[in-house]
Amino acid sequence: MSAGVPLRQVLGWTLRKTTPQLFSRNGFGICHVPQLVCCRLSSSANKGTQQSLHNNQELSPLPRQPVTELSLQSLIDMGFTDIQAERVCDAVSNAMGKNAAEHALTALSALLLFGLDPETVLKVLKKCPELYRLKDSHFQERIANLRKLGLVEGSLQKVVSNYPQILAMTAKRVKSVVVFLREKCLFTGDQATSILRDTPSVVQEDLGQLEYKFQYIYFRMGVKQKEMVKSKLFRFSLEEVCCRHSFLERRGLYQTPDKKGQTLILNPKLSDILAVDRDTYLKDVAKATAEEYDVFRKLMAREEQEEELQEMDMEAGSGSDDDEEEEGGGKSGYMKRRKK
Repeated sequence: MSAGVPLRQVLGWTLRKTTPQLFSRNGFGICHVPQLVCCRLSSSANKGTQQSLHNNQELSPLPRQPVTELSLQSLIDMGFTDIQAERVCDAVSNAMGKNAAEHALTALSALLLFGLDPETVLKVLKKCPELYRLKDSHFQERIANLRKLGLVEGSLQKVVSNYPQILAMTAKRVKSVVVFLREKCLFTGDQATSILRDTPSVVQEDLGQLEYKFQYIYFRMGVKQKEMVKSKLFRFSLEEVCCRHSFLERRGLYQTPDKKGQTLILNPKLSDILAVDRDTYLKDVAKATAEEYDVFRKLMAREEQEEELQEMDMEAGSGSDDDEEEEGGGKSGYMKRRKK
């Protein structure tokens, strides 16, 4: 490197290449320029370069304060390309709220420190722009909570990349869903963690619907927790689960196991029923045509409407005890409907 290269150019190149690693490891703080960078640069330069830099009176001292201004240059220094920096500025300018720029810097710094590359950070914020307004303390709390729930490095970054809305949920809410899976659905700790990793959207599901889906699979189909996790059950809607199972049952291809878990026929595995596309399901499992399945879905929808009307009539004629039960415990799931 020639002695005439300005310090500003050398330091600018160095920071641009290394900025994602310069965030404070004590928290998700905004980027600081460490004094160590200046010392190393000074000690590695030859005497001629040092003399040239010393004589250059136009150089300004290195900033020691946090970067609090959201600008194209500050984003480029954080590792974003010119085009990416423009996209961030446009997104922030469209975001409403007080201190939007300051919160945006916090979000960007936190996600970069978290281990996401700039392009992934942009995708995450596009999927969940609410994160632009998230406070630094909330980032730390929610990521720490996910680690406590069993998500390890690598899996944790993948979960946030695929479903960033999980960081918009409070730690209390996420934890309550995991506790629900363990206590109400009797999944083990590792199984609950696997569900959270494979289907993070489960944290937004209504707990009553979640319980109903579990009990339907457990009691109606006779499937245990281990197979539920393997099939990634909670990725599928309750309607899809019931429809595919009922179609097989009415065609004589599925039978509810007895109390000993035995059946007269060999039931297909839950993963073969759910974790395949519609054409594969119809061809390999149901042995039926698309027309037959469509007709069945329409008939099933009509039956469900009739059942709902009957339930409404029963509830209207029932006493206050049912109302109190509903208010106290909410919808208790499949078993409650089964008893009626």
